[in-house]
Amino acid sequence: MYQPPDMSIWQGRIDSEETPTALRWHQKVKAWNRSFDLEHANVLLGFVCDEGVRRNLGRPGARNGPAAIRSALANLAYFQSACSYDAGDVVCNNQDLEQAQATLVEQVSNILQHNGFPIILGGGHEMAWGSFLGLTNYLNNVDTQRRIGIINFDAHFDLRNPQPQSSSGTPFRQIAQWCDDRNKKFNYMALGINQSANTAALFEYAKQKNVRWVSDADCTLDRLDIIEVSLANFLNKIDDLYLTICLDVFPASVAPGVSAPAAVGVDPFVIIKLIQMLKALCKEQQVICRLSDIAELNPDYDQDNQTANLAARLIHEFASDVER
Repeated sequence: MYQPPDMSIWQGRIDSEETPTALRWHQKVKAWNRSFDLEHANVLLGFVCDEGVRRNLGRPGARNGPAAIRSALANLAYFQSACSYDAGDVVCNNQDLEQAQATLVEQVSNILQHNGFPIILGGGHEMAWGSFLGLTNYLNNVDTQRRIGIINFDAHFDLRNPQPQSSSGTPFRQIAQWCDDRNKKFNYMALGINQSANTAALFEYAKQKNVRWVSDADCTLDRLDIIEVSLANFLNKIDDLYLTICLDVFPASVAPGVSAPAAVGVDPFVIIKLIQMLKALCKEQQVICRLSDIAELNPDYDQDNQTANLAARLIHEFASDVER
């Protein structure tokens, strides 16, 4: 089900004593009615769903993530000249994950068709299946030969077998199978992989599909130069980038509000540096970043809104000046 934006959530401090540039997100986000041209603006779309998490035996509660992210983002400083837009929410009702994903496909494709940059707020990582199909639907009307690449900051591969049913642990396996069915290359790179949270079978499948990954232990500030080479090589083989971030890639000490808290995880500064690196590399290699999403914020387990604030900071980081 689609639900129009509730703009009452966009509230925060107003620095009226400052210059006109002292603006915050809540002062610049406008409602989008799904019709007018977006002129390459950022467009927030919520995925109110944790059915995939429930099926994956995780901690339910991520359906409340989109509202929490909006609240945290509302009061952050705004550094763009143009407005950003809120496109409302895709809501999963009656545990009908497949219908929710189908609605997400339509909404993502529509935003792209109206020249917007979709930022999907989760919600479980099952959103990735809908996000990817929304992008492919759009590109089918642009150029069917364009090569899509996925970069996932995540503790998990999310390459589980979707049989007998899909979940938050299966979206990239579903994408791999979709690519196989159409003789397309599956371009997937995961950063922050926790070896203890992925079985040997998942590593074997990742190798079989030529997935590139960097472990959480190797995602450190002193190895950024090495990771940059890997990112550059990956981007060199694609035309369009789908960037997705699962909040369980971070340590539980800074991101407690997730479905599966990480005992170790990756330092937020490393992820921020990698996002900055990706933006620069995309510009240099003329790769278009088409959409991004933030997955698995679970406010039920968040402490002092730590995880929501981290999600908002990440959005602020890649939304301000993404090259596209």
